[in-house]
Amino acid sequence: MNAIATTIATLCLASSLWAQRDIAPKEQESKPMQIFSECKLVAPALDKYAQGTLAELWKRPDLKPRDRSIVTLAAMIARNQTVEMSKYVNLALDNGIKAREVSEIITHLAFYAGWANAMSAVAVAKDVFAARKIGVDQLPAASPGLLPLNEEAEKSRAAMVQQQFGAVAPGVVQYTTDVLFRDLWLRPDLAPRDRSLVTVSALIANGQAAQVAYHLNRAMDNGLTQAEAAEAVTHLAFYVGWPNVFSVLPVVKEVFEKRAR
Repeated sequence: MNAIATTIATLCLASSLWAQRDIAPKEQESKPMQIFSECKLVAPALDKYAQGTLAELWKRPDLKPRDRSIVTLAAMIARNQTVEMSKYVNLALDNGIKAREVSEIITHLAFYAGWANAMSAVAVAKDVFAARKIGVDQLPAASPGLLPLNEEAEKSRAAMVQQQFGAVAPGVVQYTTDVLFRDLWLRPDLAPRDRSLVTVSALIANGQAAQVAYHLNRAMDNGLTQAEAAEAVTHLAFYVGWPNVFSVLPVVKEVFEKRAR
């Protein structure tokens, strides 16, 4: 009899937890500070930080919720963290990011975080788009008209890369010019500022500090303010960990100091 009672109790608990997950309203699922109640059964302190510190992070004024969604989604895609990605894709759409921009973020990160990570994000976003009845008519064209190219800046960049690495990996140099900077970066459905924010976030998320200076400068040239950049780094501390952020802080500091001169 005791064994039967124990089994029934266990099944009831399991059913309760799954019911909480299944019947949670969409609004609750889309908020980053909301974690299913089972978190309390494993890590009560984590639940406390989620409901308190993390919730307050999203309300800090120097970075709009839309930008915080860009930063968070970029970090999750870059690190192939798909468990909570559906919730954050929904949140991004709720925060004003258009479906075509989500599509472009994923496409962009195929080149800056790896093809497999982008394909994992495609699988998650596909279900979110289907649930929201987002069709292909709301997505960017495969080959749209491109934004104007800054010929002088691109010529200087290409020459520098060719001089440094043309004899080492000519294929990489050629694809960098033809595919990345003369195609991907000119696609019109993600603003250059936002594309830069995605890139910097992904680089920090993956510990690629050596690449951050160039892209952070490019982001600020594209309209990202110093306050926004600093707040993006602060936001990332929670989503990619303090070590990744502290590793990049010297680079960020140097960029800020040089631009202030």
